Amino acid sequence: MVRRFNDSGRKFLILAIYALAMGAFEAIVVIYLRRIYYPQGFEFPLSRFSSKMLSIELFREFSTILMIAAVAFLSDRDNLKRFAWFLYIFAVWDIFYYLFLKILIGWPPSLLTWDILFLIPVTWVGPVLAPLICSITMIFMTFCIIYPQDKGYRLRMTGLYWMLIISGALAIFWSFIKDYFFIIFRSGFLGSFWNIAGNSKYNLAVSKYIPSNFNWHIFIAGEVFILAGLFLLLRRALRTKLAYY
Repeated sequence: MVRRFNDSGRKFLILAIYALAMGAFEAIVVIYLRRIYYPQGFEFPLSRFSSKMLSIELFREFSTILMIAAVAFLSDRDNLKRFAWFLYIFAVWDIFYYLFLKILIGWPPSLLTWDILFLIPVTWVGPVLAPLICSITMIFMTFCIIYPQDKGYRLRMTGLYWMLIISGALAIFWSFIKDYFFIIFRSGFLGSFWNIAGNSKYNLAVSKYIPSNFNWHIFIAGEVFILAGLFLLLRRALRTKLAYY
């Protein structure tokens, strides 16, 4: 058990270093992009991207997810632990991404500053504080999965736990994409989804869109669902201890 715990401790450290480097790299890329598209400083409404540049940016984001997934896959043989390591790398990467932006260019000026968070499958927007809360939650979830097993407790993810966690994740996801989803829907959903940058209605709406009210109630409800699932998971795990030989 001690050896297992030490192995996990090394993984936490090594994967954190990897995620830190990814965060620095991502921050530098974004600084370059903002110098090109927002020379006066990043702000809403968003600058228009060509279809080609949007495709390239989507491919960059997808490649980042693949990099995280590949390292997480190599980090363990257990699929649940692989999932936990994926969450951990993603969370630490995101935290250091914003930290390096703050160090290098002094952005964001506030944790309530709005940002583009992601583009897959549609644009995610929200105050910087929201993804940081998500990252802290993902790190906590990683500990909830890794630590009990290393201490000798049986961890079984039943349907109830997955239902709570997935429901919470979907609520948080909806809080991020809600505004842009309705922009796409009003612009002609099918045509816009497959050719967003080429849709004139969409471009006009985006050129005027300045976010102001984040769906905190939906976001907090999602967090409550996830934390409830983790609490029930840990409570059950503490009741059933495994003997490691």
